[in-house]
Amino acid sequence: MFWCFGRCFRVGWGGVQTFTKITPDLTTLGKIIGGGLPLAAFGGKEEIMALLAPTGEVYQAGTMSGNPVAAACGAKTLEILANPQSYQHLNELTAMLTTGISELATKHAIPMQTQAQGGMFGIFFTDKPLQSYEQAMQCDTTQFKRFFWAMLRHGIYLAPSPFEAGFVSTAHTTGDIAMTLAAVDASLAELQP
Repeated sequence: MFWCFGRCFRVGWGGVQTFTKITPDLTTLGKIIGGGLPLAAFGGKEEIMALLAPTGEVYQAGTMSGNPVAAACGAKTLEILANPQSYQHLNELTAMLTTGISELATKHAIPMQTQAQGGMFGIFFTDKPLQSYEQAMQCDTTQFKRFFWAMLRHGIYLAPSPFEAGFVSTAHTTGDIAMTLAAVDASLAELQP
């Protein structure tokens, strides 16, 4: 059985399964479907979904099931994301950020790679292009920690793990990206030997 987990709407309408051209047996959707509120959904092939109550023997329920505020936010989020311009804007902002970070790394002669898909991005301190998990695990995590703390001092909070994705949102602006890149510039300057 193949599952598609979370992050689905971060890469495009239809989720990561559309991007990868993989048809999962079951898809689970988390926070993004509720605009950040506690909401989740799942769906799958008819033969699997038929196993769930009320027609099947598998009972499924949740504490927040049917929460009207979360459901309203979820409906509005899906309405916004259904507009193709939302993803075009998201992809442009993410490209602006990751391209800018790469250019600043070159400016400061810091070996760094960025990767992005949709609104998700990663920053890896290495001079080698990344093609696998094993290569990502070889990155300089100490340098990432130094970068994380420098960014925090400059007012930008990144995920503290070098192996956790960062996220750009449709709510971000080009001004937000410019402010972030200014912090990256200052932070990379601090990493110089």
